[in-house]
Amino acid sequence: RKRVSLFSRRPPASMSCTEPLRLSAAPKAGVRGPHERRFNPYDHNGGTVLAVAGTNFAIVAGDTRMSSGFNILSRNQSKLLQLTATTVLATGGFRGDVSTLQKLLKAKLVEYEHKHGEPMKVHAIAQMLANTLYGRRFFPYYTWNILSGMDENGVGCVYSYDPVGNYERVRVNVTGSGEPLIQPLLDNQFERQHQQLASKPPPLSVGQDLAEATAIVKDAFYSAGERDIYTGDTMEVCVITKDGVKLESFELNVD
Repeated sequence: RKRVSLFSRRPPASMSCTEPLRLSAAPKAGVRGPHERRFNPYDHNGGTVLAVAGTNFAIVAGDTRMSSGFNILSRNQSKLLQLTATTVLATGGFRGDVSTLQKLLKAKLVEYEHKHGEPMKVHAIAQMLANTLYGRRFFPYYTWNILSGMDENGVGCVYSYDPVGNYERVRVNVTGSGEPLIQPLLDNQFERQHQQLASKPPPLSVGQDLAEATAIVKDAFYSAGERDIYTGDTMEVCVITKDGVKLESFELNVD
């Protein structure tokens, strides 16, 4: 008998190598295709906070507008929190994390005062805040913090933070949606940058007195409120001295 090889015959046209193999089929009625679901636990609620360290004072300021996208959620939400008699925390970012962080810090301060019989000093609060933020570095608090107060020598101090706890002591700091508008003004007026004939400020504070520094802070917020839609409504200014904290409010742009 004549043997026929399995590969001696030509493959049918449907199995030709020149055409790709197609396995598609018409979708069944009522069957939906794959969908991807996303969840973002964070939101940026806008606003601006600022702090300035003087030779015998510190200024902390922030606006009261809370936004989400192009919606204004609140016009009177403060971004400032007084922690002790001479320490104020200013926080911007996601309001949910801001509230959680503030509650945690207040609980830790109460616990410290019960254990040691005295309130925590500003440099200790600065380290505690850094440890708290660093402990959540894998799921960070979506916050930008500025801590301000009076140190043991009676000099104003300002500590700047990133969301995961890195911090440093600075003369002046601003963060939030108005930062790109305000930072150049602070660099020029307080840090004396780009002023070749101006004297350098002190190592840990600015050279202006309280009245002049407050006027510059107000001008900075007024200007930012005219150009930044997330900064506006009301500006709160805390003046910290050895005698305590004084809070004042000023109207900003409301549109």
